[in-house]
Amino acid sequence: MVVWTESELSIINSIFSSLDYEDIGPKALCRCLIVYPWTQRYFGGFGNLYNAAAIKSNPNIAAHGIKILHGLDRAVKNMDGIKETYAELSTLHSEKLHVDPDNFTLLGNCLTIEIAAKLGDGFTAETQGTFQKFMAVVVNALGKQYH
Repeated sequence: MVVWTESELSIINSIFSSLDYEDIGPKALCRCLIVYPWTQRYFGGFGNLYNAAAIKSNPNIAAHGIKILHGLDRAVKNMDGIKETYAELSTLHSEKLHVDPDNFTLLGNCLTIEIAAKLGDGFTAETQGTFQKFMAVVVNALGKQYH
């Protein structure tokens, strides 16, 4: 079990309470698909992903980016039980979707960049450290089925 300080819990709650999911979610997923094009293979049914402009304007990608952020809400609401919270999602991603678990880390990095850009000077080293700890726990939970 991960131990969270009151400061870390406050930072995570502050980040997620101020996020515009309809903005950050699509941007993070688009960034991931553009920077790491091999991740596109999991989105074959989402339509045109031939270039950055097509990815950025794809409504299916935007909707899935929003869905991902709402999925992270589950972790925020269950900070002391993230592995249990994501047990079904881990099974889905490993056994049905066959997603390489390294891609969770790549998406987390892209989400970190988008949040940093949005928060600007408010994205301090402490905020980054806390957010990256949170994402590491989420990525580990999503990859649990692979271990």
